[in-house]
Amino acid sequence: MALSGIQIYKMLPQTNCKECGFPTCLAFAMKLAAKQVDLDLCPDVSDESREKLAESSAPPVRLVTLSANGREVKSGNEIVLFRHEKTFFNPCGLFIRLRDDQPLDEIKAKAKEAAEYMVEYVGMELTIDGFAIEATGDGAAFAAAIEGVLETAKLPLILIAGDPAVMAQGLEAAEGTRPLIYGATTENWEAFAELAKKYNAPMAIRADTMNGLAELTDKIKGAGVEEIVLDPVVRDLKSSLTMNTLIRRMALKKTFRALGFPIISFPGECADDEGMVTIAATQAIAKYGGFVVLDRFSPATIYPLLALRTNIYTNPQEPIQVQPGVYEINDPKEDSPVMVTTNFSITYFSVANEIDGSGNPGWLLVADAEGMSVLTAWAAGKFDAERIAKAVKSAAMESKVSHRKLILPGHVSVLLGELEEELPDWEILVGPREAVDLPGYLKIWSAS
Repeated sequence: MALSGIQIYKMLPQTNCKECGFPTCLAFAMKLAAKQVDLDLCPDVSDESREKLAESSAPPVRLVTLSANGREVKSGNEIVLFRHEKTFFNPCGLFIRLRDDQPLDEIKAKAKEAAEYMVEYVGMELTIDGFAIEATGDGAAFAAAIEGVLETAKLPLILIAGDPAVMAQGLEAAEGTRPLIYGATTENWEAFAELAKKYNAPMAIRADTMNGLAELTDKIKGAGVEEIVLDPVVRDLKSSLTMNTLIRRMALKKTFRALGFPIISFPGECADDEGMVTIAATQAIAKYGGFVVLDRFSPATIYPLLALRTNIYTNPQEPIQVQPGVYEINDPKEDSPVMVTTNFSITYFSVANEIDGSGNPGWLLVADAEGMSVLTAWAAGKFDAERIAKAVKSAAMESKVSHRKLILPGHVSVLLGELEEELPDWEILVGPREAVDLPGYLKIWSAS
């Protein structure tokens, strides 16, 4: 049973020492009740209270961590059903499945291609997270495939095998990593739990009902394994959506600890058509897939999935921002145009990419608008004449260009008069409303 903030407060030392980072013990208790802070922040909580509060203050979805060569993939610690309620914390891991019945050279080539893939998206480098290596029955082949993949790319692993003996050989080959052990069922969970404890690795379980999953997690936790991943074993879009949602609701809304674990999804098992597989992966990313395993690597498929994941797991209360300042594009000179925009990452990259693609040199002045887009920032009073003028002066633009012309985004042409008052020595020009129209505008721009 989850405790209220007042109930938690009564168990705290009530000294208001502020060591936890909050002004009062009551404020800290309220955050604990909302699962938004860790009990360890309180230096003076008694052992008795800590024991009573540990279960209540723990996040409703258990954190599971995979690692290899210093790189980690984490899933769990989520406290809301919808990111706009607060945020999602740990982006789901995207893994590529490889099978050990393929020639080793082919396995390594596929691993190399996927591991080297990187795309830049609004200033971030997006890549896959790891590989899921599946055994087809032979332990030696399984171990060889794992070793081959790790020689090629030391990324986190999911090891898939139905036979505990084969899994043991795979875990030996994966020494130095912390993989997810996948495949435990009601028939073999004890052997897999022993492997999980021996290798300090999380384990995934399979059951086709929520009751079945809950019964298994209780047994596995009783055996001493805390990090568990759930596979509901439903492989059609409707059932997957229903089951994933119900599991997450039970964990978050009912604080049902037996289902408070990340979910693993296999979109390739939901459909044969590549387009439908992409739809299934999209659904898994959006609706509670903690680890998403794709059967093949394709840049055309993985890019939109990576971009979607980035958008979903961006904190809506903290927009992606770029550093305010002046950015030089295409080696601008003293007679090159000066354009101003906000520091919302998508806005910046939209404008910068259009300028860069046009081949025209330019100075892009980025004003601090607290990470908002042009229109949003203007409406909120965060992108006004005063802030733009401050950006011009802070960047010392008068020493960088021989002219005194500043191009204002067309969407905020209403600021023209006020900006002329703030910058009396500058001529304020109104540019295009959309970034896509900048190349045409810059072709006819003149500093004279």
